[in-house]
Amino acid sequence: MKKNVVTILIILGVIIISLYVLTRNNESVDEELAKCIGQNSQLYIQFGCHACETQEKMFGRSYKYLSTIDCFYEQEKCIGIQSTPTWVINQERHTGVQNIDELKELTGC
Repeated sequence: MKKNVVTILIILGVIIISLYVLTRNNESVDEELAKCIGQNSQLYIQFGCHACETQEKMFGRSYKYLSTIDCFYEQEKCIGIQSTPTWVINQERHTGVQNIDELKELTGC
């Protein structure tokens, strides 16, 4: 009986720790930081782009504060954009998923 209780407690502990780690990775970027990055950059994305989805998940709920152009729907605004996601910061292109620390540095936020 004691072995069953210990086993159940260990399983519950693993589940709780796993849920914490999973939800921690999905936290939103600070709203003010996302607004600053959005004001100092342009993010070109495309419907169906898995890397773009990864970039979006990094920002969580704060993604809405970024300045985005979806090249699937707004092709005329994406002339010269060869792949997505592409960040344009200070007139320089940065292709691919960018981590938050890099975006902070590039945008001065």
